[in-house]
Amino acid sequence: MPLAPQYFTADMVRALPEDGQRYEVVHGELLVTPAPTMPHQRVVTRLVVALAPYCERLSLGEVLTSPADVSWGEDVLVQPDVFVTARDEAGLSEWSSLRTLDLVVEVLSPSTAKQDRFQKRRLYQRQRVETLWIVDIDRALVEVWTPDAILPLVRTEELVWHPPGAAEPLVIPVAGLFAP
Repeated sequence: MPLAPQYFTADMVRALPEDGQRYEVVHGELLVTPAPTMPHQRVVTRLVVALAPYCERLSLGEVLTSPADVSWGEDVLVQPDVFVTARDEAGLSEWSSLRTLDLVVEVLSPSTAKQDRFQKRRLYQRQRVETLWIVDIDRALVEVWTPDAILPLVRTEELVWHPPGAAEPLVIPVAGLFAP
């Protein structure tokens, strides 16, 4: 008889050994993925390079990357690839104080695609993350999700982010994210 799956908490995940795997939990479900690939990290770096000066120049939130301990409850702990905190939460010193993310970016890898597109996307929508970008390296596109979206907007030319209160949008050529 198979054992019932264990219900994990954020504290249980924090107590797991550092073994090169990425551990997250979404409503008690443990998500385990290996270290990201080099193409994945290139895209992450390119996004940070585009986002950080924009956010700093317009006094928006802080641009951060994982590893992180973003938690919205005792059974939730996620590590978005790239994220922008809300302006009033920029500069916090404890992950536990972080509540609002204005932008989350998940870059798909073969080992994370299902979790990023389903469990984590739905979590971000429930948490009212204003904008979620799911970056699909294999298809050279970005899905743009908002909290109430049933389907994403698919971007293959330009990725535009215009957070509330920003004087101007950030425009990122999508092809530049995937250049060799």
